[in-house]
Amino acid sequence: MTKNTLSHVDQKGNANMVDVTDKAVTKRVAVAEGFIYLNDEAMAQVQDNTNAKGDVLSVARIAGIQGAKRCADLIPLCHPLALTKVSVDFDIQAEKKRIRVEALCQLSGKTGVEMEALTAVSVALLTLFDMCKAVDPFMRIEGTQMIHKEGGKSGNKYA
Repeated sequence: MTKNTLSHVDQKGNANMVDVTDKAVTKRVAVAEGFIYLNDEAMAQVQDNTNAKGDVLSVARIAGIQGAKRCADLIPLCHPLALTKVSVDFDIQAEKKRIRVEALCQLSGKTGVEMEALTAVSVALLTLFDMCKAVDPFMRIEGTQMIHKEGGKSGNKYA
């Protein structure tokens, strides 16, 4: 395979799940982040834990963890992975009217966990939106990206 070849497409142009059978097992870590922007009332409810739907951050944390675990069910060519660590954390940045979501996924395996980290962030952000939409139906989600990965052939990378 050359550098310009898409790994998820075979020689005939068909979708293809990459064969990782012969890849080395290494510790793989990926960290992703994303942001949700809320109005003042929604932000106050999150901070004060007074949202009518309940503990917004706890529910979003669990949703993000579940999202990482179900990534292969959502992204067609992802390998099902035995994740050994998933964490989802929140940084309330009230002065910027936003919440930063960060997800870390980790395992010892033959393929990376970037998609799982991105899925965890995305599902956590969507859960925050769902739980706060009655108060702020015009929230904005943006900036979802990888910020760190390690392991595998390419080693450690930082955004």
